[in-house]
Amino acid sequence: MPSMDSLSDIELIELLRDESRQAFSEIYSRYWKKLFVVAANKSGSAEEAEEIVQDIFISLWNRRQAIEITTSLNAYLAVSVKYRVIKLMARRSQENKYTNHSLSFASEAVNSTEDWLEFEELRSRLEVLVANLPEKCRMIYKSSREDGLSQKQIAEAYGIAEKTVEAHIGKALKALRTGLGLILL
Repeated sequence: MPSMDSLSDIELIELLRDESRQAFSEIYSRYWKKLFVVAANKSGSAEEAEEIVQDIFISLWNRRQAIEITTSLNAYLAVSVKYRVIKLMARRSQENKYTNHSLSFASEAVNSTEDWLEFEELRSRLEVLVANLPEKCRMIYKSSREDGLSQKQIAEAYGIAEKTVEAHIGKALKALRTGLGLILL
């Protein structure tokens, strides 16, 4: 029998179907480096390229008896690398989407919590400032802002002029702006 390195790919495939480990070793020796270079260039990672090539050869050995190669062995293995790299890129893309979504969600949750805490702090400060307003001013402010009454309705409820209601609300807003350090409220 001639040496394995002198056999054609077709002859090696026939021997591979007959469980020849030497034929498999010869195919591996002929194509491993070539497939690795292609996979590494396409995937950008030597580790992933090595894994891709190893998977191709494992699959070749596992399917050795049923393998049907209609083109050359070289083309068959090149297409195998191409499809494995495509699957790798698709998996990476999914992982990136998941990672980006997770980071975005976590960031939104942190921002949402921070916003809520800031709101609660501002609300507490506002309650203290409103509580410290003079009584009549506080009552009119609460009727306007918390109860949603118009200046006319407040004036009628307290038996005072609308201008007086407007003055009390203006006084309350000025005190609250100053207390909160705001320009507008």
